Amino acid sequence: MFIVPDKKTILVAIDHGYGNVKTPNDIFPTGITEYGEEPAMVLNKLSWGGKWYAIGDSHKEFTADKTADEDYLKLTMVAIAREMKRRGLTEASVYLAVGLPLTWVGQQKESFVRYLTRIPNLEFRYNGIDYSVEILGVEMYAQGFAAVAGRLEEFTGVNMLCDIGNGTMNIMYINDCRPISGKCFTEKYGTHQCMLAAREALMRGEMHLKVDDSIIEQVLRYGKAGVDEKVVSSIRDTAVGYVNGIMRSLREHEYDPRLMMLWFMGGGACLIRNFGTWDSRHVTFIDDIKATAKGYYQLAAKALRKRGVRFEEE
Repeated sequence: MFIVPDKKTILVAIDHGYGNVKTPNDIFPTGITEYGEEPAMVLNKLSWGGKWYAIGDSHKEFTADKTADEDYLKLTMVAIAREMKRRGLTEASVYLAVGLPLTWVGQQKESFVRYLTRIPNLEFRYNGIDYSVEILGVEMYAQGFAAVAGRLEEFTGVNMLCDIGNGTMNIMYINDCRPISGKCFTEKYGTHQCMLAAREALMRGEMHLKVDDSIIEQVLRYGKAGVDEKVVSSIRDTAVGYVNGIMRSLREHEYDPRLMMLWFMGGGACLIRNFGTWDSRHVTFIDDIKATAKGYYQLAAKALRKRGVRFEEE
């Protein structure tokens, strides 16, 4: 008699960003375009519920409620599929480790968990492979803090942690290696706002240009691009203004370089590095854009082991 082997149980950590979805091993843009039939000339495509979706052709617009539509559920499927492919799996039972902005966890935790678990058995096709996934549970954490939870011993004295994402900027104080729960802030000041400002400056300025976002992204990330120098200069000027706005916001939250260390992380940290003025003696950059997803995994793995839950380790 043929015996079907038991499904493996795995832990998948996902950082559901507004610009990109990150796992400890992968990153892809959040854009989703729906099609009634299988699209041609699309590298990454998901099929679920009788519809097709092109994945990663743009970035998702900012929304304060990630459960407002099914997009983040579809992006979760894609993230799971990409992690399963790494393990050589097409069928698995999955624990998810995810997070929300610091000050939103308390209000939105339950609704986001319900959102991710309302369809416990997912059957979908991604890039020509059929996947069968059983969602066993969700571990929820605070963005930003999860990325540094394993290195708190470095945060001696007074520290401000600034996590700049595509949609939000999260700020947390960590004093003497301990996070201060009463001093956490979430601002709608992500890099998408800088992108919009740069786009508008080019359209309204003397050039009256509609510039592809990929050009703006290249200048913001690297400080240069292979286009007219006037275009690059306009984007740079906008980025400098954006960085000044970030620093102004940090000062409003009592940042003082004479009294504390400042830590930058997230996709927007490169803007501070490229267009800001900072002192390396008092400012540290966490360059790993997957640091939050890795933190989710470490925290969730520890919690699951403590409860006696068995899963296949990375």
